[in-house]
Amino acid sequence: MIELLVLDIAGTTVDEDNVVYKTVRAAINAAGHQFSQQQVQAAGAGKEKSQAIRDVMALGGNVPADEEVATIFADFKLRLAAAYESLDVREQPGASEVFAKLRQQGVKVVLNTGYDRATAEQLIAKIGWVVGQDIDGLVTASDVGNGRPAPDMIHLAMQQTSIASGENVAKIGDSAIDIEEGKNAGCGMTLGVTTGAQTREQLTAAGPTHIVDSLAEMCDLILPTE
Repeated sequence: MIELLVLDIAGTTVDEDNVVYKTVRAAINAAGHQFSQQQVQAAGAGKEKSQAIRDVMALGGNVPADEEVATIFADFKLRLAAAYESLDVREQPGASEVFAKLRQQGVKVVLNTGYDRATAEQLIAKIGWVVGQDIDGLVTASDVGNGRPAPDMIHLAMQQTSIASGENVAKIGDSAIDIEEGKNAGCGMTLGVTTGAQTREQLTAAGPTHIVDSLAEMCDLILPTE
């Protein structure tokens, strides 16, 4: 039985028009590179953002210098903050209702993300979600030692919600690395959702237990049938 659901933010629970990956691309290419949006989303989706930058840059066959990655990451954060100031951020259809339904049935709901805490808190504040009221927790890449696909964020979410076994945890995200994270944490269910950065084919390659087209479809899988 699933007792904890860990959900990615951008592309999974929040519709922000892939602004983060558009901004990753803008920052990298402003430094003199020429990567496509498809390349950025294939290599960087779901990852801690400095790691995403590093992995996108490595597509050219070169190991990027730490100093260049740090400079691009700093530029990325400035660009993203500016984008979020004017962006019309919306929840994915039915997200709040799904959270409420799951929590009413005793399933804990925790959001996790490759963003740092400041960015994640800014994003969920724009939606209006409050920890303890709408969700049970928020875990970010800056809260743990290792980002995805390491299981650290899910393990922290389990600690915060007193869930002992990964078999009682479900993880959903819009990228293959979300699915890998769930597998590495020993989650009983790993789900890909087609509303975000990566295609059904890319999600399928990661071997999730399920692929869904909406959070409502996910909810029907998690809650036991009566």
